[in-house]
Amino acid sequence: MKKILFSTLLVGLLAGCAGQDVKDQPKAAVEDRTAQGADAKPAGQKSVTANPLTDPSNILSKRSVYYDFDKSDVKAEYKPMVEAHSKYLTGTKGAKIAVQGNCDERGSREYNVALGNRRADSVRKMMNVLGASDSQIEVVSFGEEKPRAACHDESCWKENRRSDIVYQGE
Repeated sequence: MKKILFSTLLVGLLAGCAGQDVKDQPKAAVEDRTAQGADAKPAGQKSVTANPLTDPSNILSKRSVYYDFDKSDVKAEYKPMVEAHSKYLTGTKGAKIAVQGNCDERGSREYNVALGNRRADSVRKMMNVLGASDSQIEVVSFGEEKPRAACHDESCWKENRRSDIVYQGE
């Protein structure tokens, strides 16, 4: 008889709980972390910062300026990238780069070395105007000696007409 009475009481309690509205139940406590700030880390966890020069989502991971045939002026589409590298150099006084000018295979060796130099120098001058020190920037021309693509048509030539920004120690 006790078992039946206990079972009936238990079923009655469960039925009563099932019919209770959620809004009538007390709310669970929620921890407020807004006072800790957006950059708060749990205790014992170290902050990890990605290297902006190698982070693919950072503009500093982009390093090549491409040119039209026989041109050495920095196109508008590459100016934000050159500006970002200049700002990085300005803020990181120990950083040094080489700007390597390259050309496609058309033209004489001497002409291509001179054109590669003009291309690299146009990047250096832009960086100087934006505050980067000359002592942080080396200009080198490889002419046609370091092609990125090896075929002999426009699809490859446009890849080879470039200046590359190379950080010292990379």
